[in-house]
Amino acid sequence: MKLFKSTLFVFLFLTTFSSWAAKVDTLTIQSAAMNKTWRVGVVVPQSYKKAKMAFPVLYLLHGYSGNFRDWLTKTPDKELLHRMADKYNMIIVTPDGGFSSWYLDSPLDKETQFETFITKELVDRVDKDYRTVKTREGRFISGLSMGGHGALYLSARHPQLYSAAGSMSGALDISGLEAKNLNQSIEKLLGPKEQNLEKFKANSMVYLADQLKANDVKIFIDCGVDDFLIESNRELHRRLVYNKTPHEYIERPGAHTWPYWGYALEYHLLFYQKVREGNSPLPPASAKK
Repeated sequence: MKLFKSTLFVFLFLTTFSSWAAKVDTLTIQSAAMNKTWRVGVVVPQSYKKAKMAFPVLYLLHGYSGNFRDWLTKTPDKELLHRMADKYNMIIVTPDGGFSSWYLDSPLDKETQFETFITKELVDRVDKDYRTVKTREGRFISGLSMGGHGALYLSARHPQLYSAAGSMSGALDISGLEAKNLNQSIEKLLGPKEQNLEKFKANSMVYLADQLKANDVKIFIDCGVDDFLIESNRELHRRLVYNKTPHEYIERPGAHTWPYWGYALEYHLLFYQKVREGNSPLPPASAKK
């Protein structure tokens, strides 16, 4: 009898817990821009069913060679996105950005039009299917590595869509990457680097510091001190300090790894929560020296 009661208690506890936990939907979106179907993860907080309000949305981008499942399966804590969605009452969207799209609209490859996909087709679908805040005040974008570049790049080019953007271990200078495979992936999008260096720079965040200054988008940048991309992160930080663009910049112990990104995510969500509350997490530009 005692065993039965204990088993019943555990069953009821787990049933109750699972009924309140955030859930993950998988959307299938036909991209007219690429004439191809892509899958997207959508983490919906437990409060969504009961709270008849519009929810803010975080678009969370994966890195080079990844896909939409990365953020849902590769963090050390497999329930990380569920917990974060519940804790911050936010819908978290994990789009597929292709193997090596760099979140660009390629002038050479018509099957790689991810700027249009993320900023137009995906936003339209999420706002149609879910009860979202359909203005920039309720929309945020972050990413890791290639996705860190993508998050800042898309926010710089579409400031009307996002109130804040963040990069984790971002590849923020695609014109200065040393890894052969990364260079080759960008050359497929923009052409040979030697003949198209200005195109590479025009699509690199370190050369878009003035664009970030002109936009009213709150910027968060973090990178591990042992990350092979640390110098481009420091360079963008220096340029933003120089042109007096308010932003948050953090270096912490860590490398280009999932343990680092899993730990970093809540820093971004805390930053966005302050933006949502109208309490600027940044000092005024005049405070920068």
